[in-house]
Amino acid sequence: MRMDRIAIKTSGLTKSFGRTKAVDSLDLEVRQGELFGLVGPDGAGKSTTMRLLTGIMRPTSGAAWVAGHPIPGGEELIKERIGYMSQRFGLYEDLTVIENIMFYADLYGVPARDRPPRIERLLGFSNLAPFQDRLAGNLSGGMKQKLGLACALIHTPEVLFLDEPTGGVDPVSRRDFWRILYDLLREGVTILVSTAYLDEAERCTRIGLMNEGRLLVVDEPLQVRKSLPLSMEEILTPDARAARDIVGAEAGVESVTIYGDRLHVAFRDEGVVDRVVARLTSEGITTTSRRAIVPSLEDVFIALTKLPAGTETGSGVSHGHR
Repeated sequence: MRMDRIAIKTSGLTKSFGRTKAVDSLDLEVRQGELFGLVGPDGAGKSTTMRLLTGIMRPTSGAAWVAGHPIPGGEELIKERIGYMSQRFGLYEDLTVIENIMFYADLYGVPARDRPPRIERLLGFSNLAPFQDRLAGNLSGGMKQKLGLACALIHTPEVLFLDEPTGGVDPVSRRDFWRILYDLLREGVTILVSTAYLDEAERCTRIGLMNEGRLLVVDEPLQVRKSLPLSMEEILTPDARAARDIVGAEAGVESVTIYGDRLHVAFRDEGVVDRVVARLTSEGITTTSRRAIVPSLEDVFIALTKLPAGTETGSGVSHGHR
């Protein structure tokens, strides 16, 4: 599939609320036909970015282009060519599944002759066909999310914006939701999804790790994991919590993350882990093994937020942490 055309582009996109920059000089390109993930914790600026790109909110400065139309200036044209599912998608709980879909078809001006095949298809791939006469308020969380997606797709958008679509949804429903996204991707729909789930980030074509309104790094998930300008080792110890405090205080340790009985230790200079293990031994804490590893996305995110501003990652992207 060709992905050399740009579906979404931002240049210095900024949104300020008083002295707080929710989105800070964002430069981003999303190619047509890819599934791009904006990944970061609550407050990172993901939702504000979505609202700027969908024309709901005007930027303080900078510009963006979505489906060939500019922001600011082309918001009304953009809305005709995109689908948007916010964190609290506006389903009407006193309407049935089919009534909600018909309502959004009216909002988007979908011609009557086009509705039956589209609705049949949306109900089919979302597995909502058996529940089309059920009130939306009586659906499970996962089914509500799939209904919200069906409503956002009724007008066959070119670009789909999904703001943390699987928040609070059970693992099985999350899996089903991502299966639907892959089906859309195969049909050439460009998808921008925000998520705080790092396991979901691994499913995207490319991702941007975002913190405090800035992009730390943008690349394919595996390349992001390899981009950390630090070495990392995993230390296995039966007393990981006590070990973490000791390791984190050791000179030369850039970050330390605990995973059950394992510590992931990021460092810059050789010999740091030898000193760490020796220190743990002197404190009476046993280490049963150690090995060099490729960092997880969580490791990369934690380490990048602690690096000095202007540090270049292996992808050649300055993380811009302040």
